[in-house]
Amino acid sequence: MTSFVQVPVGEVSKEGERATLTFRVRLDHPPEAVWAALTDPEQLEIWYKTRAKIDGRPGGSIDFTTGPGQLHATGRILHWQPPRLWEYEWKVKPWTGQPSGEDAVVRWELQPDGTQTLLTLTHRNLSRRAAAGAAPYVRIVLERLAAVLDGRRPPEFEERLGRATARSGK
Repeated sequence: MTSFVQVPVGEVSKEGERATLTFRVRLDHPPEAVWAALTDPEQLEIWYKTRAKIDGRPGGSIDFTTGPGQLHATGRILHWQPPRLWEYEWKVKPWTGQPSGEDAVVRWELQPDGTQTLLTLTHRNLSRRAAAGAAPYVRIVLERLAAVLDGRRPPEFEERLGRATARSGK
């Protein structure tokens, strides 16, 4: 059995039909190492299972194909302040699982704390349905990030998602 870092459960806040996911996790690595893991397409492939094209600059773009379902998200980079802040649009065209698509914003904030980094991930303007489905997945993604940064084998998505689903009774 693979060991993993337990990421705290994220917060889901709802306003009307929209929702925001917020996760905070302390990583035992400096912001520069965390930033590289977040923005380097080769590293994203390992822990996020994402094929990524990133034009890293304000006004640049992201093009991600991610996850077991190979979700395709594109968007414009709104903030690019290495190694502290990265915010971008998360636009997904309508598909079977989400007939209205998504027009959301993802924000990664890295706050140094000694030799560690406090990482805050905020995914806002999601549909309530997407937020409910994404919350367990995002938690696993962050566990995988922590493992890769620590030099450990990341936990398998399917195995972790199965455990999370069993605990929640869904």
